[in-house]
Amino acid sequence: MKDFDQDLMSIQETRNLIANAKKAQEIYRLFPQEKVDMIVKAVAIAAEKESIKLAKMAWQETGFGRWQDKIVKNKFASKAVYENIKDLKTVGIINEDKVKKFFEVAVPVGVVAGLIPSTNPTSTTIYKTLISLKSGNGIVISPHPNAKKSIAETAKILNEAAVSAGAPEGLIGCITMPTLEATNVLMKHKDTSLILATGGEEMVKAAYSSGTPAIGVGPGNGPAFIDKSANLSLAVKKIMDSKTFDNGVICASEQSIVVEKATRNEVINELKKQGAYFLNEEESKKLARFILRDNGTMNPQIVGKSVEVLASMAKLDIPSNIRVLISEQSTVSKNNPYSREKLTPILAFYTVDNVEEGIKLCTEILMNEGKGHTLVLHSDDENIVREFGLRIPVSRLLVNTPGSLGGIGGATNLVPAFTLGCGAVGGSSTSDNIGPMNLLNIRRVAYGVRELEELKETESSQPSISEEYLELIINKVFEKLVVLNK
Repeated sequence: MKDFDQDLMSIQETRNLIANAKKAQEIYRLFPQEKVDMIVKAVAIAAEKESIKLAKMAWQETGFGRWQDKIVKNKFASKAVYENIKDLKTVGIINEDKVKKFFEVAVPVGVVAGLIPSTNPTSTTIYKTLISLKSGNGIVISPHPNAKKSIAETAKILNEAAVSAGAPEGLIGCITMPTLEATNVLMKHKDTSLILATGGEEMVKAAYSSGTPAIGVGPGNGPAFIDKSANLSLAVKKIMDSKTFDNGVICASEQSIVVEKATRNEVINELKKQGAYFLNEEESKKLARFILRDNGTMNPQIVGKSVEVLASMAKLDIPSNIRVLISEQSTVSKNNPYSREKLTPILAFYTVDNVEEGIKLCTEILMNEGKGHTLVLHSDDENIVREFGLRIPVSRLLVNTPGSLGGIGGATNLVPAFTLGCGAVGGSSTSDNIGPMNLLNIRRVAYGVRELEELKETESSQPSISEEYLELIINKVFEKLVVLNK
């Protein structure tokens, strides 16, 4: 009975939050650009100010990653995202072409449902709130139950800053009693205009099947291909930095390394020098049992854990000061846990004969899991970069950069984002790094520039086939048919 009561209270809370957000957004959508920008700035400043506190809360509550790295993510979600969006025109007329006689008007979608994962809880809340407010929308946040306290505290800080800067009460809402039922109500409610879904594959599927427009993302499983032209030492450093950042919980982080046979030994030696431990066959089997659950999904017990915890869990005797565990593999399948997404410091290691084999293997890895998401390429050969760019089924090909920070736009000039679209191949509605412009509709106002008579003239000016020529063609076809029938 207690659980039933909690479900009912959670559902009612969600309905109230949606009603409040809709009412507030009806007021907010009329705000001029200057006032919207002032509110967005105040929210970004408040988030950055509390970045340390929120990082520690997220780490203590979830046990994922490293709180020191979560500070970086919180600052990125507030400062870097703000710097990227602050000068965007998102209110009123945002584009005008007087020669072609049309202009474009930004139209907020309304109330955004912000589904927040436990892997990046506080940073994703900051990011989704900022881009929703910048685009003139309200937002109702649905926290992952395992991170509800840190997400609720983040939402509270953001809301207080927004209201103090002049935003209407209720524009930012957060479910404090998260349940599956409440999330379903939020996604399917008639006043929810758009779902911004970041989280597990099943949750994203639920968002797309809810009947409400949704922007969702698929799992990452990005391989890192090291071409023989690359600076091998630097390539290894970037992969190791990426895979150990927040213990690998960012979905764009590398999940496997693919190298050419010619540089295999050199890369292995460099990995060992920089803190990687290559598991033997028995150790690989022991650890493999903990990577996937019986239902084929990633085991949450390994997510964001240190090498020491992983080794203890699998009863492995690993030397001290090891940063990443690596297992050599030769197969790719749903049943091979090393060829799947592992949001923890574990990498698969593959060897190929040449670049062509590398492209095929990386494609196979991605099509097994992670299609449309991200691939990391280390190469100083522009032709190879272009070949990968033309052929690999990803939305982000990151060149000579750490995958985790490159994918979210930290180490690259991609749009700073914690929601990374995977395109149609990955089951997403977009391949973008999601920003404010993805949360707007565009109203296009176009003046007439041609009359019907002009269109008819254009049509009549096309050369026509004469009746005599048409009759000749028909006779020729008829003669051939007679010959064939004989």
